[in-house]
Amino acid sequence: MGSPWSAPAWMKSNNSSKGGSLKPEFYDVYARYLVKYIKEMAIQGITIDAITLQNEPENPNNNPSMLMTAPEQATFVKNFLGPSFNASGLETKIIVFDHNCDHPEYPIAVLNDAEAKRYVDGSAFHLYLGDIAALSAVHEAHPDRNIYFTEQWTSGKGDFGGDLRWHVRNLIVGATRNWSRTVLEWNLAADPQFNPHTDEGGCTECLGALTIGDSVVRNVSYYIVAHASKFVRPGAKRISSNEVDKLNNVAFRNTSGEKVLIVLNDSDERKDFGIKYNGKVVKATLPGGSVGTFVWN
Repeated sequence: MGSPWSAPAWMKSNNSSKGGSLKPEFYDVYARYLVKYIKEMAIQGITIDAITLQNEPENPNNNPSMLMTAPEQATFVKNFLGPSFNASGLETKIIVFDHNCDHPEYPIAVLNDAEAKRYVDGSAFHLYLGDIAALSAVHEAHPDRNIYFTEQWTSGKGDFGGDLRWHVRNLIVGATRNWSRTVLEWNLAADPQFNPHTDEGGCTECLGALTIGDSVVRNVSYYIVAHASKFVRPGAKRISSNEVDKLNNVAFRNTSGEKVLIVLNDSDERKDFGIKYNGKVVKATLPGGSVGTFVWN
């Protein structure tokens, strides 16, 4: 998945990499710019399966960043990017929004435009503001379009146990129980000084899943994702599981028929519980604040 953080500065209202908006007179050239990006990546052997139109289109404070309203996204998709993708024979998915759960009306507004919607695969979300249940509100408004969770950071000054609980509760369990097809952590890797990042708006404390220095250190995002990604395989479907107080959970069935259950003990006390399937029960125990992944055929 590709996610532009800004159009080139010369296409923008403020002629800067930070903030500003895409000038309407450059909608066509920017659409062609994105087409060229996808084609050039393919030449390098990298398939871009999907792009979001703009990372955090309501945030002008990152460097780079660019503002893009819902009407602007709808216009850009229906009149420029969608037709350019079609004319170029691209199968890359177009995903709108890519911002916080406090404004589900934004992607709904884009998808309410029928001409824009026909080019759009779905909507993407972050959770720095709002509630993860907003994903379901967008799904209910447009159940024929996909939902993706595409970014959440962990801080180099964060708490491993607290971050593990919050991210598993809200993202691994919460996002997937609210129709998301993905959960992506920000970011993959950094050095011990959290580099590389841009000046004046770059993230100076973003903790990678890996810290790469004289050795490789696995950080909390690595374990958050690994609890799911090592066991929930491509093509898996989420299946129903009951919600139990302080035992946040989500279940999947892999294409092999294998079942996977991820459980968070979101309390400070040990919890004993049973996993019941097809009339059989297995007893399990999780210490307070811990996560377990259970697999069976």
